[in-house]
Amino acid sequence: MSEGEGPDWRTYFSLGSILILNTIFLKISFQGPWESHSFTLGVSGLVGLTLIYVSWYRFIFKRRGLVPWLDLWQNPKSAAQKELFVSFIFVLLAYVLGIDRLFFPEPTSLILSLIGLLMMIQSLYVLLSVSVLSDN
Repeated sequence: MSEGEGPDWRTYFSLGSILILNTIFLKISFQGPWESHSFTLGVSGLVGLTLIYVSWYRFIFKRRGLVPWLDLWQNPKSAAQKELFVSFIFVLLAYVLGIDRLFFPEPTSLILSLIGLLMMIQSLYVLLSVSVLSDN
């Protein structure tokens, strides 16, 4: 790993993408210890989402970790505004998929709403930290 390159993120992204594509389209699964194909498929989808998050973190911050600390952002206010917008899209998408699932698994809207609300909380925290609650 060279100085400006950061840790490997492509492996995590590739594995996560394969797991999510399998969850949505292929649906290849086994019963597992809980004797449920659909539960195993859901677990593999959540693992895929986690791997994609880890790859995003490594790609953006060029370091290992999971928590996007406020001091890691170059322009926290702008990034938080974009993140807030994306969180609204996630919540809206969760609502739409809750009404009509299309070809997605049943708990997809629940997972998307959880991701959207967590993004919204984090972006509101950043916006408050750099404006109203800042020391400056």
